[in-house]
Amino acid sequence: MAEPRLVLLDERMAGVNRALGATLLDEVERLRREEGMTFLFIEHDMDIVMQRADRVVVMAEGQIVAEGPPEYIRRDQRVIDAYLGRRGNAA
Repeated sequence: MAEPRLVLLDERMAGVNRALGATLLDEVERLRREEGMTFLFIEHDMDIVMQRADRVVVMAEGQIVAEGPPEYIRRDQRVIDAYLGRRGNAA
């Protein structure tokens, strides 16, 4: 456990201010780059997911609805409908 290869983080950004969250994510990036660690985030903040993830798996109602790099996920209509907001909504 002293040298993990995989770290699971469940809603790590919940209740954390943006500055502290950015610091945490910078440390995750450093550990990934320098130590070769893999991080699995469960996260609902789609801005963070799209900015920081290499690969995204999107689930809705217990089912995988999309999987791939953030660029692909951003264009997936099912993801837009479930998490990013429907096109044309004025919310």
